[in-house]
Amino acid sequence: MRTKLAVILAGAGLLAVVAPAWAHHAFAAEFDSTKPVKLRGKVTKVELINPHSWIHMDVVGADGKVTNWMVEGGSPNALIRRGFTKDALPVGTEIIADGYQAKDGSPRANGRDITFPDGRKIFVGGSNPDEQPNYQGK
Repeated sequence: MRTKLAVILAGAGLLAVVAPAWAHHAFAAEFDSTKPVKLRGKVTKVELINPHSWIHMDVVGADGKVTNWMVEGGSPNALIRRGFTKDALPVGTEIIADGYQAKDGSPRANGRDITFPDGRKIFVGGSNPDEQPNYQGK
């Protein structure tokens, strides 16, 4: 009986530790695939840190208010393999970031593509590179 209880408690403990990792890596837990965003703004900071990179950018809204957005990208290793480095995106560079809005409405997005001023595009995200966002008339 004690062995059975110990196994059950160990299993429950393992699930409690692993569950946050599953939730963290689930796109649907944080972002809304039905709310694509296209952000145009200036880069304020680039973080190539594990497990996800972040591009911070100031975006001027229709009301003239500046909002600093955080755009989540893939792992630094994945971005470097695609030709993206921290030096490739200096602070002050104007970019267009395509991605998906955070479910909580905060100024965060899961990045898909970054378009540079010269027209180059790079896939930065963890979402499907072959899937085109449906901007629903935006």
